[in-house]
Amino acid sequence: MGYTKRQFVEAAFEEIGLASYVFDLQPEQLESAVRRLDSMMATWDGRGIKVGYPLPSSPENSNLDSETNVPALANEAITLALAARLAPQYGKQVSPETKTAGKVAFDALLNIAAYPLEKQLPNMVPSGSGYRAFDQVFLDPPNTAPLQNTNNGLLFN
Repeated sequence: MGYTKRQFVEAAFEEIGLASYVFDLQPEQLESAVRRLDSMMATWDGRGIKVGYPLPSSPENSNLDSETNVPALANEAITLALAARLAPQYGKQVSPETKTAGKVAFDALLNIAAYPLEKQLPNMVPSGSGYRAFDQVFLDPPNTAPLQNTNNGLLFN
């Protein structure tokens, strides 16, 4: 079981000094924060940092109480990064300790959860000594065929 989106949002508000036991968070503030959380996690996912966060298809489809299934090692990085993103919106400044802890947590997460982006090498790259059994000196040319989805339909024209 992982944190819910609400737990991430409330923890981020606590980090910037807007804890719900002192200040009543309005539903609009919670919805705005969960949109920021979804946006941040989509950016991380696009950068190759895959932690299993369920990205909604649109901002309206995001449920504040849905479970994220994020591993526990990512909780601090997500909370502190979200706090840093929310603070300016509420006229708050993130403490140097929070920034440092966020960087340490994010770097630790990168070591575990980041996947290198795949890249196809050009056909002018030598294949190496292990590939000579096939009398092929260079790698195969790059695949430039359009991507296909699972229904064998083209994604792009």
